[in-house]
Amino acid sequence: MKNKIGIIIIILSIWINVSAQERFGKLMENTPGIVSYTFRNDFAKDVAKTLDNIKALGVTNIEFSNLFGKTATELRALLDVRAMVCTSYGVSYDALQNKPDQIINDAKTLGAEFVRVAWIPHNKPMDIKLAQKTVEDFNAFGKILAKNDLTFCYHNHGFEFLPYGEGTYFDYIVQNTNPDFVSFEMDILWVFHPGHDPAKLLEKYPNRFKIMHLKDLKKGVVGDFSGTTSTENDVTLGSGQLNIPQILNAAKNTKIKHYYIEDESSNVWQQVPMSIAYLKSLQ
Repeated sequence: MKNKIGIIIIILSIWINVSAQERFGKLMENTPGIVSYTFRNDFAKDVAKTLDNIKALGVTNIEFSNLFGKTATELRALLDVRAMVCTSYGVSYDALQNKPDQIINDAKTLGAEFVRVAWIPHNKPMDIKLAQKTVEDFNAFGKILAKNDLTFCYHNHGFEFLPYGEGTYFDYIVQNTNPDFVSFEMDILWVFHPGHDPAKLLEKYPNRFKIMHLKDLKKGVVGDFSGTTSTENDVTLGSGQLNIPQILNAAKNTKIKHYYIEDESSNVWQQVPMSIAYLKSLQ
């Protein structure tokens, strides 16, 4: 009898997991996570309430890029009690360079697998000198993090796509960093904005991208290499210029483990639920 009950439980567990995936959609295996910056204004007021509201959307995976006045231990406790997780921890270039021990401790306390940097300090367009220094720093960051069972990822931001040689400075950075220590988080908007195709870039480097930001750019906005655009140019997924289905199909053949919706606009509580519904509807 006990064996039969055990078999029934296993079958039900499999059915629930499969059904959950089918209920979300065909192009993504699991419900995407959320970048904390999306709800930065709410987190700044009330971390616990904001986590409750995010979970009410069906989202349990957060990429934190700010501790919002909490210690990593306090934030982890708030996640644990809600059965939520932090899989990626975003930090500044300066912090990782000058306070690696603190970053490592916070990331591991949060339970993150990835440590992400989203901006290379610069005061002029990228050139080969900056690209070479970036490669050197990234290799150093990645080696230190790898020793602590963490994966370093760089989040592209547009300005790295200036032409260089037969490709771009982004190509130079990817091709000259050690793949054992350096991975990447693709922000699809910041590939498209400087004039490149996220799907083709995924096909070019299928083993280097490990995480992804899902964003869409308002129709009519013309991109450049500045790495900046109005936050109000972030629109509901599927309503802007990016070909989301094509990108997600290309991502199936990569090493991407986690997807995070990021929306920097002032309409996040309206747009994020619509973006989730859109992703869920994709066939």
